[in-house]
Amino acid sequence: MPAMSELQLIAIDVGNSRTRVATVSDTSISDPVSLSNGDLGAVTQTVLSQRASLSEASPRPIVIASVNDGFADQLASAVTDQLSEEVYRVGTDLPVPIPCDLAPETITGVDRLLNATAAFDVLQQACIVVDAGTAVTVDFVDGDGTFHGGAIAPGGQMQLRALNEHTEALPDLEFAAPEADAFGRSTAQAMLKGVHFGIQGLVRILAEHYADHYGAYPTIVATGGDAETIFRGDELIDRIVPDLTLLGIAVAARHAMTATSSDEAGD
Repeated sequence: MPAMSELQLIAIDVGNSRTRVATVSDTSISDPVSLSNGDLGAVTQTVLSQRASLSEASPRPIVIASVNDGFADQLASAVTDQLSEEVYRVGTDLPVPIPCDLAPETITGVDRLLNATAAFDVLQQACIVVDAGTAVTVDFVDGDGTFHGGAIAPGGQMQLRALNEHTEALPDLEFAAPEADAFGRSTAQAMLKGVHFGIQGLVRILAEHYADHYGAYPTIVATGGDAETIFRGDELIDRIVPDLTLLGIAVAARHAMTATSSDEAGD
């Protein structure tokens, strides 16, 4: 990545079904847009439009982090065709700047690593990072900033789809917060309550398990498309940060920029 006097880039988080695009200036995330992976043209145009909004006084690299490499490859190719410039990929062109204590040969999703990187970069203390999206991940970062992994479970929509597909009578539902009534008085509400509170309970039990192992109760940060729906008002969660992965991309770019500047100074 080129050396930059000011961090300025387009950050792209390619998920399993949706892609989030935002501009980054220094440490500020602006104009985040979430689009379906089913419309490559719309995503490409959003990237080009946001890049054009940045100042031309410094480089404006485009940085992609992806858990859906098929779509990310298509997007990178489409953007490169339009701009004739290199698109950087986190994990290949840019390392994720976080040490890991994991089993040998483990391949961890770049989104989990970027979320952990961003959370520790801000907090500078042990933390638990919950990502509630297509899947739910609950990961632990210790006080030295080392990522230890955690747990992976089906997300809210995936659980509802499984209930519908593997039973005769349960309906096809969109994931949403259940009604405030203590009891699910309809089949739909019973399903929503089971999934919603099941995820909350999963996070609570894992957080207690991590805290017992670590010897202290870490700060808990939640992100992901369903984070607000599941954790709004939950006293267990200290912060909900919708764009944690995009912040992680910015941190990775900043580290790469610093490394490039140091190398050039050494020359």
